[in-house]
Amino acid sequence: MKKGDVIRLEITDVAYGGDGLGRHDGRVIFVPFVIAGEIVEARISRVKKQWAAAELVRVLEPSPHRVPPPCPFFTRCGGCAYQHMSYEQQLAVKTRQVAETLCRVGKIAEPHVEPTRPSPLPLHYRNRLTVHVQPPTVGFHAKSAGQIIDVDQCLLASEPVNAALENLRAKRRLRPGPATLRAGEPGRGFRQVNDEAAEVLAAVVSDLSGEGETLIDAYCGAGFFAKKITGAFRRVLGMDWDERSIHAARENASTSEEYLAGDTALLLPEILSRHPHATVLLDPPAQGLGNPVIETLLAHRPPRIVYVSCDPATLARDLFLLGSAYSLQHAVPVDMFAQTASIETACLLQPRQD
Repeated sequence: MKKGDVIRLEITDVAYGGDGLGRHDGRVIFVPFVIAGEIVEARISRVKKQWAAAELVRVLEPSPHRVPPPCPFFTRCGGCAYQHMSYEQQLAVKTRQVAETLCRVGKIAEPHVEPTRPSPLPLHYRNRLTVHVQPPTVGFHAKSAGQIIDVDQCLLASEPVNAALENLRAKRRLRPGPATLRAGEPGRGFRQVNDEAAEVLAAVVSDLSGEGETLIDAYCGAGFFAKKITGAFRRVLGMDWDERSIHAARENASTSEEYLAGDTALLLPEILSRHPHATVLLDPPAQGLGNPVIETLLAHRPPRIVYVSCDPATLARDLFLLGSAYSLQHAVPVDMFAQTASIETACLLQPRQD
């Protein structure tokens, strides 16, 4: 097998990240924009010892789940991965990817993964996006590196964000570089890009958290989850390294809420020592928890952990590291980033009974 070869390939799965998988000549072949069960022609673009990457040439036997992509920039723009699938199939693919990653990386046999909760808006949901300017081009990084695709509107963006894009494109002088476009005024602290799906996620997190005496909201940001759940707990303790977010959380806090600025790895041990029976809510960055936080959780063993993650791979890695003390009760994916390969997942962990 060499670069440029065109092969016939049966797609057996779609991996996390969006590429389909098939096997040919003893190698796993990765192909974008395909669906499991399809027979395709693909052109080899990169060859390694055990795998190869390929570009889709044509679909010989299409899946019944294949649909016409609604965006004219799809396959060229690097943002979306799944517009060629029905939305129901996108959700099924993401559910399977979370389960497979938890099994393969997390070493969790038959993880209980609920069906992915849909985004209320599969399109036009983003309240912000970043475009890249190379005058006169305004758009997004291409699927192939080094290019910017000129885009007049984004089907993932909300109407106000697309209006901001139109206004930017109308400027006579464009400043090269990235430009972030938002719906409304810039907020303080982290905000999910999909407001409607964020409410779905908050309801899931609230259900998993239950109720009790104390909730420790690590990585709390401006308190989005804490303020949704605060009525179920007598006390809420939030922490975040970003002082602007903590200031925003404190502004409208009730007497039962307390927010601390600082590194979770440094603050969590002392807080868990004072509140050993607290429910712990974790919503770390994509890179996951880090060993100091893992070690703190294993040392103190709080009775209930709710873990929210935007990366199934780092989630599965952390669950594996916590596996000596905790078992996964169930995982609930939420489609925060419809049409893309990204997945948000909320998990409930409880101490092992064995």
